[in-house]
Amino acid sequence: MAETLQQLILDTLDKEKEIKDTRSLTLPGEAQLATSHDAQIAILGALNSLSSREMITYESNEVFSYVLTTEGQQIAKEGSHEARVWGAVPTKGVGAPLPIPALKKAVGDETAKVGQGRAFKNGWIGKEGDGLVKLVPEIKDQTQLDMQEIENTGALKAGEKTLADLRKRKLVVQKKGQWFVVHKGPSFSTSTAKPETDLTADMLASGSWKSANFKKYNFEADGIPTSGGALHPLLKVREEIRDIFLEMGFSEMPTQSFVESGFWCFDALFVPQQHPARDLQDTFYLSDPKESAAPEHHYYKRVSTVHEHGGFGSVGYRAPWNHDESRKLLLRTHTTASSARMLYKLAARCRGEDTESDADELTHGAATSTETGEEAKDDGFRPAKLFSIDRVFRNETMDATHLAEFHQVEGVVADRGLTLADLIGFMRVFFAKMGIEQVRFKPAYNPYTEPSLEIFAFHPMLQKWVEVGNSGMFRPEMLEPMGFPKDVRVHGWGLSLERPTMIRYGINNIRTLVGHKTSLEAIENSAAVMF
Repeated sequence: MAETLQQLILDTLDKEKEIKDTRSLTLPGEAQLATSHDAQIAILGALNSLSSREMITYESNEVFSYVLTTEGQQIAKEGSHEARVWGAVPTKGVGAPLPIPALKKAVGDETAKVGQGRAFKNGWIGKEGDGLVKLVPEIKDQTQLDMQEIENTGALKAGEKTLADLRKRKLVVQKKGQWFVVHKGPSFSTSTAKPETDLTADMLASGSWKSANFKKYNFEADGIPTSGGALHPLLKVREEIRDIFLEMGFSEMPTQSFVESGFWCFDALFVPQQHPARDLQDTFYLSDPKESAAPEHHYYKRVSTVHEHGGFGSVGYRAPWNHDESRKLLLRTHTTASSARMLYKLAARCRGEDTESDADELTHGAATSTETGEEAKDDGFRPAKLFSIDRVFRNETMDATHLAEFHQVEGVVADRGLTLADLIGFMRVFFAKMGIEQVRFKPAYNPYTEPSLEIFAFHPMLQKWVEVGNSGMFRPEMLEPMGFPKDVRVHGWGLSLERPTMIRYGINNIRTLVGHKTSLEAIENSAAVMF
């Protein structure tokens, strides 16, 4: 049909030089096509195709018409509600007044309800006793005449006021249409043969490109949107948190070991070997290989002794030590295992081991006791501020706020004379930099920190407080076996990466942030900077 319409337009222009109104166009056997809505769309498509080849130019014009609703069509055929009510009641003084229930039965409930009021208003009927009677011998049903005029012409001579009243009564609706004035273009031709869009190898070989008619490039056209990659919101928030740590003078720890031993994940942190977190329902254990290599002997001995018999001011757990439990391999349940390794390396100088390690690099530039105004000590200790952001694994039941695989934001501050107030102050500043002002702390128990605090942030979407992390001061039973001096204190905390991201992006179910329910469109459109 498109090509037929194009040919009709070109042939008409060739004969008449100009098409003043496309509504006059008709296809053979389809006289109503040019005035229908579908025809307007088809004509516009044909005009745009011809215009793109500069065969024609055209101007568009809007036209408004009115069509009858179902109720309007009924009035045009049977008369208005008020006229039908008038026709159903007897003339005054000629017959008995018609009761209203009988009127409803005669003309229908809706007609009786609508028609009574208008018939009374027009003075056509009146009430006599318990019934209705005609007050005039004849009427002019103007509403029916208006409906018939609109049905035939699509317009009404009575004017906008009457049309507004009919629209209000929902008897007519306005319909918008288009018609076009068409002129010949600079490349006018009666042939609808389309120009070539591509220069092919066959054209070059045959030489047909010399006489071919090529379509002009439209340099104003929009290109196809590129489908590129996008950073996940977690990666964006991770980078922002990382920048906050670096701004506050922290160094990043290496955390590439997803697999850890029970010793570094639990024992070195003074977590008892009978703790529920070490059960299969909470931790993923490896089946092959099952065991790790043994840690440094003297440190291993100090850790096992403080667990089983106590030491460094502690009575220990007074429970038998199991070497097999300590050597089990597992998917780390927290990045604190990496922190424990780094703290052990940091304490190397305090143990009198004058060796270079990655801990030395991470403490480069850290404040010393002399720089902080304290008297310098020669015990080898160097203050440090360390952080990491990496993946951890727990055998958890998944729900709106829990996953079995998630990210932990881990940090430690090691220095002399630190207090719990320093930790709370730091956490408030840290979360404020993330844009989370509503933060609460709750006393808690951790095997490796005392005192310990759980950290809660208010989630505006869930309208409740959500736990976002855990913190505390590492116990002497953990630090002193490593070789740290007695006056060294270490703040430690672990924060979720997913939950702050949910708060910042207004996500109320973690499974829509990570997993098969994640919206790719949401990832592409997520804000680049969160804090």
